[in-house]
Amino acid sequence: MKVTVCQLDPHPSHLDDQLAALARHVGETGSRFLLLPEMCFSNWLAADKVPDADRWQEAVTAHHQRIADLATLGADGVMGTRPIVTAHGSRRNQAYLWSSATGEAAPLHEKYYLPDEPGYWEHSWYDRGDRRFDLGRALGMRIGVQICTEMWFFEWARHYAAARADMICVPRATPHGSVSKWLAGGQAQAVCSGAYSLSSNLWAPEGEGADLGGLGWVIDPEGNVLATTDPDNPFATVEIDLSFASHSKSTYPRYVPE
Repeated sequence: MKVTVCQLDPHPSHLDDQLAALARHVGETGSRFLLLPEMCFSNWLAADKVPDADRWQEAVTAHHQRIADLATLGADGVMGTRPIVTAHGSRRNQAYLWSSATGEAAPLHEKYYLPDEPGYWEHSWYDRGDRRFDLGRALGMRIGVQICTEMWFFEWARHYAAARADMICVPRATPHGSVSKWLAGGQAQAVCSGAYSLSSNLWAPEGEGADLGGLGWVIDPEGNVLATTDPDNPFATVEIDLSFASHSKSTYPRYVPE
């Protein structure tokens, strides 16, 4: 199974060219699954401390329009996150799993662990979802998701090991200064879960707008880094072995009882 991770600049003036390049990459590599960064189809709202309902709704609309065109990216399955407003008026950050078979983006998980600090005022902007980490299924894979900060709660990596996840996706919006720490966390997540860890991150040049550091990755169940992205190589595709993820559940440290 070929899978693709990426780093994208969410500024609306840059998106069309980046998405066209991403579609070319997916087509040239024959990738079937694509992970997008966290809420990547509008500017990073949580960079500003004071929430704005109108800007949130604009982002909801932008994501709705872009997700309706996901087929143009060429992958059979796509995961990302989007801003939503629930029927009761609650703002949430929702992971979705899009399938070319249905043309629909099915909701999978709403972000539960929300930071609130300079550049990442997420708890100020929106509400947490339910404390549930369910599996999605696409292309014969069992797929877990931990949105950004959620990756650091490793009990859920063990949860996904017990659920026999083939991969855990980590759509992110994280800063330049901590990319090495995040990569190490992705390695720990993969080892804890016995699953492939995939992450795609937002990116912007340092000092230009929100602090968004890029660095997507694909890491195997033993913690080996198979591929990363950078400003010169914003897309990375790797062929993963689902049987390796399945076998890894029975090896150290995954077999050790809780």
